[in-house]
Amino acid sequence: MLALGDILFLAGLTMTIGVSRTLRFFSRRDRIRGILSFFLGIFLVMIRWPIFGMILQFYGLVYLFGQFFPIAAQSLQDTPIIGDILRTPAIAHFFQSFSGGGGRRAPV
Repeated sequence: MLALGDILFLAGLTMTIGVSRTLRFFSRRDRIRGILSFFLGIFLVMIRWPIFGMILQFYGLVYLFGQFFPIAAQSLQDTPIIGDILRTPAIAHFFQSFSGGGGRRAPV
């Protein structure tokens, strides 16, 4: 099931943003650590080492998509219950650490 999820994730990403943008995204030199760990994680899942594969995939996804987390958190702050949780100082600081703290700061 994990291997099927990995294949469907890559297929969905390719269908969403296109083949050329997907290739460009996964060939950026500044993100090579995340790219290698993500694909090594997929390989480990395929050869039946799921725990290590999932750990590497998680690290790779955080490394690749880490800049998106503060944007998503900023959008979710407008929701009723989740927004109150995301506005707490510890969680707000956690999401700002992904962007280097240079992003827009939420009012506390």
